[in-house]
Amino acid sequence: MPAAKKTIYNIFYAISCTCLLVFVFTTINKNHDVAGWFLAFFFATLAIAFRGNHFLKGLSYTVMIVSVVSIAMYHPQYFTTIGDFKLSALIIPLLQIIMFGMGTELSLKDFANVLKMPKGIIIGVACHYIIMPLVGFAIAKAFNFPAEIAAGIILIGCCPSGLASNVMCYLAKGNLALSVSVTTISTMFAPFLTPLLMQLLGGSFVEVHFWDMVWDITKIVIIPVVAGLAFHYLVHGKFQWLDKAMPLVSMAGIAFILTIITAAGRDNLVKVGALLLIATFIHNLAGYFLGYWSARVLKFQEKDCRTIALEVGMQNAGLASGLALAMGKLATAGLAPAIFGPVMNVTGSTLASWWHNHPPDGSTVSRTNNKKEVITIK
Repeated sequence: MPAAKKTIYNIFYAISCTCLLVFVFTTINKNHDVAGWFLAFFFATLAIAFRGNHFLKGLSYTVMIVSVVSIAMYHPQYFTTIGDFKLSALIIPLLQIIMFGMGTELSLKDFANVLKMPKGIIIGVACHYIIMPLVGFAIAKAFNFPAEIAAGIILIGCCPSGLASNVMCYLAKGNLALSVSVTTISTMFAPFLTPLLMQLLGGSFVEVHFWDMVWDITKIVIIPVVAGLAFHYLVHGKFQWLDKAMPLVSMAGIAFILTIITAAGRDNLVKVGALLLIATFIHNLAGYFLGYWSARVLKFQEKDCRTIALEVGMQNAGLASGLALAMGKLATAGLAPAIFGPVMNVTGSTLASWWHNHPPDGSTVSRTNNKKEVITIK
């Protein structure tokens, strides 16, 4: 890295440390209105500083999300309404844009992969829709949360794989084709399986309207994805600025959605936030662990085991948030998805980084003088 760039990133580290000190000082003096802004600035500048580090670069987006969520916790009034307009009304349109972006990255070849690796896809999708809903149900029962918050834990477990799993699979040296295929097929099955599982497992916590949820998932996911797929074949590449903009729009959209949910459920988060964070962490890690060992027991190759682990453990938190909004329970059932998103990005990138440095062929990557070397383990 050029010395000038390194100096700039070091300046941001210094600024973030200063912001943290001011946050601590203002908090001790109970000046919480000011403290919230400095906490947000701390995370924002830290996210920029992370961009200059190879190992931490993948966490910069998650840290930036923590920054905006911090503001929502301290100043929720800025993210609930503007005049008479409720910002929560933007969640579903933003999700549709994000799903459209997913569709533009797909092709018919992704669906053809089902014929090439049916066993891996069937096991991946089956594990995803069996493990995460059941673990979510068990956690909801064990932690004895209020009914609607418990329903949110089950809801996130019943949703399809998240797009982030594909990125993490690539970093973990997994089977990227299998990852994309499992995400695609689990998403296509979501209009039927998510409402069915939610009714079976979450029906004892909240009232679930099966056909309403089918339609909600169809309009949030299926229609935009199909439109994006059509865009891919009709105009993809003709507007290069749009192709480059879609990933950025998706990232900004997810951050904004999480901020709105945090603001809406701020009072509930203050009451159960720490416990819900622990429950979400357990849910996420259980998905990785059980997904990986299910594949190992079924004699899959190491790279496929890694792929299935990530596909099982990483959920479409955005969709769960949209469904919570459609149910009229954004401030309660929407809390678990809001926490799950950042948690899975931190754990997923950490796990992917570990696997990246321990390739599935039995070698490990080390760094000497900023050069990659592959050392075979004997």
